[in-house]
Amino acid sequence: MRRLINQHPSVLNRLLLAALPFMLVLIAYAVASQARLAVNPADKLLPGWSTIEAAIIRMGFVPDLRTGDFLLFVDTMASLQRLAIGVAVATLIGGVVGILQGLIPYVRAMMANFTSVVAMIPPLAILPILFITFGLGELSKVVLITVGIVPYIVRDLAMRTEEIPHEQIIKAQTLGASTWQIILRVVLPQMLPRLIDSVRLSLGAAWLYLIASEAIAAESGLGYRIFLMRRYLSMDVILPYVFWITFLAFSLDFILRVVQRSLFRWMYRGQA
Repeated sequence: MRRLINQHPSVLNRLLLAALPFMLVLIAYAVASQARLAVNPADKLLPGWSTIEAAIIRMGFVPDLRTGDFLLFVDTMASLQRLAIGVAVATLIGGVVGILQGLIPYVRAMMANFTSVVAMIPPLAILPILFITFGLGELSKVVLITVGIVPYIVRDLAMRTEEIPHEQIIKAQTLGASTWQIILRVVLPQMLPRLIDSVRLSLGAAWLYLIASEAIAAESGLGYRIFLMRRYLSMDVILPYVFWITFLAFSLDFILRVVQRSLFRWMYRGQA
């Protein structure tokens, strides 16, 4: 008897199974929308496909009458710029501190408890402090993203650094390597792909902090547009924006995976 845990789907079946949840969600939405629109054709909660299509064309392909901009493009560029700067700064800080904390006992003794405590602070709770300190401009949004994900990157990278076999560190010292040579030649090459994993896992939180900051104080951005349209119950705009954010987040994650596989092929040797 073949047990279920030993059965593997074919390539075609994997594609069909992967698409099944999305199809079920679309079907459920279509049924619910049709039911609500049958009762009230002016219902805004679950607009029909034609209404959503018109909103996508209006936001993405028709210049705004007041500014002449394509709003979806402007919002996307503003959000991606804030996200890219915040994640880049967090990656740099988290990578450096995480490796030092995981490798050097003095740094670990000084930073481990501090990092754990900072990681417990809800970043959204300090958002008003950031706005007061850094103003309502771009800096406060970037700082929120950075502060929000740095502790997790530090803790994750520190734990992974501690998992490096101690024999490698001893051999490097036996060959006369200094502390910085060990960091650059032994630890860093092994931690770079793990750092990409940490960034990938932190992207969801980074998007959350970005949308929250844009919803409170911004003049452009995906989060700003969603909360602006909320005032008018414009679900035909909100739903495509939510889908677009999801697509962007998935695309960034996919790009990081491709980069990781391309630069660090040794991680995947022997894997199916």
